[in-house]
Amino acid sequence: MNWLELVGWAGSALLVWSLVQTRILRLRAVNLVGCLVLIGYNAAIEVWPMVGLNVVLAVINVWYLRRLLATRHDEQTYQVVEVRPDDAFLAHMLRVHAADIARFNPGFRNGPAVGRSAFLVVRADEVVGVVLARDVGDGVAQIDLDYVTPSFRDFTPGEFVYRRSSLFTDRGFRQVISPPGMIAPYYHRLGFRRDGDAYLLDLPTTPTPGRSGKEGSRRG
Repeated sequence: MNWLELVGWAGSALLVWSLVQTRILRLRAVNLVGCLVLIGYNAAIEVWPMVGLNVVLAVINVWYLRRLLATRHDEQTYQVVEVRPDDAFLAHMLRVHAADIARFNPGFRNGPAVGRSAFLVVRADEVVGVVLARDVGDGVAQIDLDYVTPSFRDFTPGEFVYRRSSLFTDRGFRQVISPPGMIAPYYHRLGFRRDGDAYLLDLPTTPTPGRSGKEGSRRG
């Protein structure tokens, strides 16, 4: 087997590997690299139909990658929906993803819902993230869970909960604390500051006009 055949096998292996990825962004990126390798390989051995096929696949991957990257921080693409802490669908999400939640949020314990606020981050009709927060007093919101589903693990949909500070200020909170023991935290990119093993976000002190912070803090 010469080096050119090794290139061909490597390109094929990349395509196969891309198909077992659960993360959408990684799937598209790996698939694109595999297509580019196979374009070079098939051009070298002059198998033009395969060159054409991989060119088309590469263009499709580039189109999807540009779309994914352009909308990863777009508030028109991702919406935050508040639900009751005892919501049946929320309970279903936590149950279905329990093993994955334990892997990335080993400190999470789904206890009583008193004083807790619950948010689902959705993309169209698909739930891509769950954020659970509770009031620990003195205007501080403790995030108990910040979970992203496997397909969107390369994104940070939870950021839309923190970006919209009124979700917390309307409830009278002045500070948010990241989940304890979270694996691969991303809060330093959202304006949180490091404080020991946690990250803190200082919120604006002025509530959103037209809504009462005290009234919001009694919800849930």
